[in-house]
Amino acid sequence: MLATRSLLKTVSQNPVVFRNAMATPLMGVRHFNASNKAQEQCAAAESELLRQQRKLRPVSPHLTIYQPQITWYLSGAHRVTGAAIGGAFYLSALAYVAAPAAGIAVDTASIINAVAAAPLAVKVVAKTTVAFPFVFHCLNGIRHLVWDAGKFLDIKDVYKTGYVVLGSSVLGSLYLAAM
Repeated sequence: MLATRSLLKTVSQNPVVFRNAMATPLMGVRHFNASNKAQEQCAAAESELLRQQRKLRPVSPHLTIYQPQITWYLSGAHRVTGAAIGGAFYLSALAYVAAPAAGIAVDTASIINAVAAAPLAVKVVAKTTVAFPFVFHCLNGIRHLVWDAGKFLDIKDVYKTGYVVLGSSVLGSLYLAAM
């Protein structure tokens, strides 16, 4: 309906552009045929109008004028951890498939021997590095599911659940790293 009003307004304001309009509707739709010269004039006028409007538009503010909030950081971290976990799974699967072609033995025994030979600090750092994004993404996903159920949507509850997710992620990843 809005498109029809817009079209009728354009036709009433520029009757010369649409002088070759077809009067017979085809399947309930009227088609207007404008000459090439009229189309070029209309496009040039529209382009000039848009340029003039852009000069008067205010510049949109950048993120630097806003105060950072935990909701921003958790939203970004949720997306980054999801992409990182997915990418890590794909890369590890491709490495597992491609390793025999490169002459690298990848079987359970060789992986266990490599991990057992690593120092304890390296094991803890590696497990924490793998565990934190996984735990955070899982807990924040549960938080989003709770929101989908219509719970904890007040701003105070959003902040509380955000801090709960952060604290639980740290504790959960430390627990998994200690295993």
